Amino acid sequence: MFDLINGLPVHPLVVHAVVVLLPLACLGTIAIAVRPAWRRTHGILVVACAAAATVLIPVATSSGEALEEHVGDPGQHAALGDQLIWFAIPLLVLSAALVWLDRRPAVPSRGLTRTVGVLALVAALATSVQVYRVGDSGARAAWGDQVASSTK
Repeated sequence: MFDLINGLPVHPLVVHAVVVLLPLACLGTIAIAVRPAWRRTHGILVVACAAAATVLIPVATSSGEALEEHVGDPGQHAALGDQLIWFAIPLLVLSAALVWLDRRPAVPSRGLTRTVGVLALVAALATSVQVYRVGDSGARAAWGDQVASSTK
């Protein structure tokens, strides 16, 4: 299903959406965790970015598996890519929780909001590192041989 569109592999197309949206969600989550005033104005956008990226990750992994049948085993990249969803889900849940806590009619305790904010920061940082690891391994799998052979 997620193999080719007009003869081109779906994977690079979907991956670019994830590579843009997930880091934006990470930066946005950090911003709304650090600056509570931004939750009302930017919170929904942050959650939307996180949700879109989270939905696209399984499409990226499925299309990557389809691409693997054409180009061969990408090595560590596939394993790292499979793990990314487990970073994106907590990011989505915690960013949504921050926005929800801010919009509740009853004032939540400062301790709860602070705890969710700290957890959201940790999730954003961990997700950022994992996105880098997945992207780096994918770039090395796709381009490592070509670049290494052209520099000799």
